[in-house]
Amino acid sequence: MLSPKSAETVRATLPAVSGALGEITALFYRKLFAAHPELLRDLFNRGNQANGTQRQALAGSIAGFAGHLLDHPDSRPDALLARIAHKHASLGVRADQYPIVREHLFAAIAEVLGDAVTDDVVRAWDEVYWLMAQALIAVERRLMAEAGVRDGVVWRPYRVAGRIEETDEVATFLLRPADGGPVPAFRPGQYVSVQVQLPDGARQIRQYSLSGEPDGGLQISVKRVTGRAGAPDDGPAGEVSGYLHAQVHGGEILQVSPPFGDVVLPEEGDGPLLFASAGIGCTPMVGMLTHLAATGSRRRIITAHADHSPATHPFRTDLHRLTGKLAHATAELWYEEGAPDDNEGAGQGAGGSAVDTVTVRRGLMDLTQLALPAGTTAYLCGPVPFMKAVRTQLLESGVPSGAIHYEVFGPGPVL
Repeated sequence: MLSPKSAETVRATLPAVSGALGEITALFYRKLFAAHPELLRDLFNRGNQANGTQRQALAGSIAGFAGHLLDHPDSRPDALLARIAHKHASLGVRADQYPIVREHLFAAIAEVLGDAVTDDVVRAWDEVYWLMAQALIAVERRLMAEAGVRDGVVWRPYRVAGRIEETDEVATFLLRPADGGPVPAFRPGQYVSVQVQLPDGARQIRQYSLSGEPDGGLQISVKRVTGRAGAPDDGPAGEVSGYLHAQVHGGEILQVSPPFGDVVLPEEGDGPLLFASAGIGCTPMVGMLTHLAATGSRRRIITAHADHSPATHPFRTDLHRLTGKLAHATAELWYEEGAPDDNEGAGQGAGGSAVDTVTVRRGLMDLTQLALPAGTTAYLCGPVPFMKAVRTQLLESGVPSGAIHYEVFGPGPVL
């Protein structure tokens, strides 16, 4: 917890610091990359730097952590810390990099806020920084130890054993350990980091959800990010997704991290589940659904997905197949264009009773149209505006906030 004197100083200066965090984080990254250009080249996502999402995420995490220390001095924001720590572990972030971040962050604070940054202010915010940093370092070390790696050495060579074209923009890659060793254990909903060397020599890293459970390997599904005009969720054209789509067809070697991620399907439980996704956000949901079908789950499962059209919907056929294999599963689909006027199909549930397994609607997803069972646990993934809207619908439908979990692709905010 913060010392009483530092808590008083942080409380007094938090409005000024929060109001300037956008300017502070932008200057921080300029200073950091000027001193350590290799971090932008080989660790930080250059696309997220270009569109500003990394700066926004850093600002939000600092303000959120400081606010929690003031409002709840006897606890830590474990959900926030876990999400950041899993991302850091999958990137191979090391403990010795935290002092480098501190140096350039505080230089940016001093430059932006000027004379307001007294010695007392520096000491107080230094205490905040190291409380957060040490908490993250501890979690990251534990996660890496559990994954069998340490000191940030997370990369292992995998051979691309196959490629499947899911849609015009989404391809699935089957990865097998190139060293012949065992495939690491993972939990449904987790992701891996993939590092590729681009033509300019940069080793850029992206994280991709595990979208299935193939024998003897890992499976990821990648949407080619085109940077289309009018698609703000896409941002600039994706360097890594573009490389994978254009250059990786089978036999290549990719550097892959162990699986990480805190938004996972619980190992135990029999309550109803809702998976709500949009676009490529269906990948962790398909991974969870695959696991439930493989284990013969008899839970009530509703899979809700929104997409532009049936043609752009990844894993559309798999969703039909997996839903039909489960005893008490249905799928609810929303398409903006090209949706049929009636059900896509009725079938036999795994339990043998005739059920309408897939219902299709035209328009945007509206979960208030569904009768959600009591005790439903929900998992969301997709663009942040979509998840905010769906979360609001779930709260209005009586699903408690603590039962709503979500995965954000990239350095997204806490909803």
